[in-house]
Amino acid sequence: MATPAPRRLPPDERRRQLVGIGLRMLTERPITEITVDDVAREADISRSLLFNYFPTKRDYHLAVIRAAARRVRRVVLVDGDEGVPVILDRFLAFLERRRDPYLSLLRGVGGADPEVAAINAETRAELVDGVLHALGRDPSTPALRLAVGGWVAMVEDVGLAWAADPAAMPREDVVALLLGALDDLLVRLP
Repeated sequence: MATPAPRRLPPDERRRQLVGIGLRMLTERPITEITVDDVAREADISRSLLFNYFPTKRDYHLAVIRAAARRVRRVVLVDGDEGVPVILDRFLAFLERRRDPYLSLLRGVGGADPEVAAINAETRAELVDGVLHALGRDPSTPALRLAVGGWVAMVEDVGLAWAADPAAMPREDVVALLLGALDDLLVRLP
């Protein structure tokens, strides 16, 4: 009996499908261990068809990383009118579920690849914008951007450490700790 031919999808839908497979695989293993052969097999397409959508394995990985970064922003910055406590709670909840993939992208491949580092920097800048918007502060003030950018880096570091053992401290206590650090920081700015 012949194997049925793979279902034909419009190009945009196929790209979304392939990136979605990569995002799912990213929850199970680092991006560097996601092979185009595994993705093609799961999509029920040939390896060469995958390369019609992504010229290289690196292009595919970058598309998955961009999608992961968009997902972080979409989850954390749902509504621009929500306060910083809600942003923090969502970010910590995200890290609780996706700590290892986030850590891998932030410190693993992200540190060595300039394009991944640029995606991470863009994501951090959008998080800074979201926090400044939630605070009702002017995002064009250099000292404020710098300070809140440093605070966001601290949030990432504290959040990743907490997510390794969330039972050690309730999430609301971590949120309170981080809010206190932000308040202390904002008091010191002109």
